[in-house]
Amino acid sequence: MGPERWGWQTAPVPYETVTGYCWPQSIAAGDDVALHLSSAGARDVSVSIARVGLDHEVVWSDIVPAGDLPTPTDASARGCGWPAAVSLTTGADWRSGYYEVELTIDVGGKRRTDHAFFVVRPPADSPNSILLQLATNTWHAYNDFGGQNLYTGGTTASLQRPMARGYLHKPPGAGRRVTTTNPPDPDMNTHVGYLRQNRLSPYAGSAGWPDWELPFLQWAEREGYGIDVCTNADLEDHPSVLDGHRLVLSVGHDEYWSGPMRDTVESYIARGGNVAFFSGNTSFWQVRLEQPTPEGPAASMIGFKGQFKRDPVFDTDRIAELTSIWSDHLIGRPENHMTGVSFSRGGYHRIGKRVTNGAGGYTIHRPDHWLFDGTGIGYGDVLGADATIVGYECDGCDFTTRDGLPYPTGSDGTPDSFVILGTAPAAHFTRTTAARPPAPNEPAEDEFIAARLFGTRDAAAVERISHGHAVLGTYTSAAGGTVVTSGCTDWAHGLAGRDAQVERITANVLDRLG
Repeated sequence: MGPERWGWQTAPVPYETVTGYCWPQSIAAGDDVALHLSSAGARDVSVSIARVGLDHEVVWSDIVPAGDLPTPTDASARGCGWPAAVSLTTGADWRSGYYEVELTIDVGGKRRTDHAFFVVRPPADSPNSILLQLATNTWHAYNDFGGQNLYTGGTTASLQRPMARGYLHKPPGAGRRVTTTNPPDPDMNTHVGYLRQNRLSPYAGSAGWPDWELPFLQWAEREGYGIDVCTNADLEDHPSVLDGHRLVLSVGHDEYWSGPMRDTVESYIARGGNVAFFSGNTSFWQVRLEQPTPEGPAASMIGFKGQFKRDPVFDTDRIAELTSIWSDHLIGRPENHMTGVSFSRGGYHRIGKRVTNGAGGYTIHRPDHWLFDGTGIGYGDVLGADATIVGYECDGCDFTTRDGLPYPTGSDGTPDSFVILGTAPAAHFTRTTAARPPAPNEPAEDEFIAARLFGTRDAAAVERISHGHAVLGTYTSAAGGTVVTSGCTDWAHGLAGRDAQVERITANVLDRLG
């Protein structure tokens, strides 16, 4: 949902530095990509471009002249409009992946460094069978460079502006994770202090490359898996990017999906494709990508969220495109149809006053499932607690119990074939548990979700979604496509030697489905 709970809404004070963005954000190998830069004092910028995964493979570097360009007052919605400082033609042999663009200037003998990015999507004849689609829509929704984001009243997020500090690069340090880890820190001061100390966006704990997709990709490549990469928008702009891949991955915090994105992935599943959602809060909000550019891709992302009645499609024959939550009764397309689960039936775990002292792992109900092959895990065991893999935002489904085991009711759109493998308690923020309580005339988070699901936010409706769970589970489509969901954002924190069982389960998924 969002980090407005922290009660810290002021971005760090600017200082003399360099910043920039790339356009387009997704290209094919051999295409051109432009770097749009602004440098304090019009200093020359040292630019280094590297494919980042297990290795840091520098593919291009140079000194680039750049102007000292102002940030427009409406940059958050309309972009910066800076001219290209340099346009380069990428190599035809550049591998699919995330490309980090490091920007450095010298200010009085001190290095000032910032980062931009672009993605090289895979060729049609890629040798890799696994595709990681990055949660770039969510990065843009939280990005507060140049003004508002979708959490401070904005309804349009421009893709043609820099990412605020923290979304593309984070220094190590205590408090880097937004999730409260062992031992619990009820006040969460460590995380806020980390963001302030490092001059990062106050929203940088909730979205971006460093905390989820980067460690996942590093682990996967270390284990020998070949992984192609694309952006969220590629699922809309280049749906054929899924062709030739047996498994599509969502990792971390993948909150904002457009209708065409869902069409692409759901058609892929219906044709027998496999998807693993090692993510949480997944596809909770619908957005629209609009304002196509001469290069082709959309330049803006539209998301009215709680202001959905202001959306131009509200109360029209385009109501299915409403930028409210996907489970909204006005839209009638709950994300459960695709993922099996929804944040509306989940909530938070190890965040502030929500399940503050929770286990941080899943209680396992069906240890004989193939997902657990080779783990040695048993019924009732807790998975991933030492690494706190259940944390931050969690997705679940409506379920009942029979003979001590959970079964989905299907009342919320979860497929009939969905099997619940593990659960952990989760809960939404209320008027009394939110760190930043809503105004008297505004609904609390639990009230808003109840109103969108059931058309009312009376006490009975709120009670229906007050006792959520993170749900680890899987289902199979009629054509044989398998979908696995971790039911939480923080699965990737169990990799890289932190939890052998989490690593084995992840390998089981990639080996069997990829």
